[in-house]
Amino acid sequence: MATTRALRAEATSQKLRDSIAQNVTDYRAQNGLATNAPVPADAVTASGSGLDPHISVENAELQAVRVAKARGIPVEKVRELIKQNTDSADLGFLGEAGVNVLVINLALDESR
Repeated sequence: MATTRALRAEATSQKLRDSIAQNVTDYRAQNGLATNAPVPADAVTASGSGLDPHISVENAELQAVRVAKARGIPVEKVRELIKQNTDSADLGFLGEAGVNVLVINLALDESR
């Protein structure tokens, strides 16, 4: 998985680097993370189409406390739903496991 440090090194446009840096700052603030905490690349960038329905498991887990607070449910319940709604890598080895945002939000809605 790409880290924010690798993204900064690969970005060729100053505008893109500035956008990623601001996204990193915003993500850390929104999720109560330390100012130097690593941030998953998928949390601060978009797919080419911007339509990828999955986020990384790490991204989902870092948002668990904020989601639990916003939804008024225990963080343990959110983490349980993340585990239950994580798709494995294609064919078990292509790509990475991911959490489908629509599916997890529907599961969160049903958990009330």
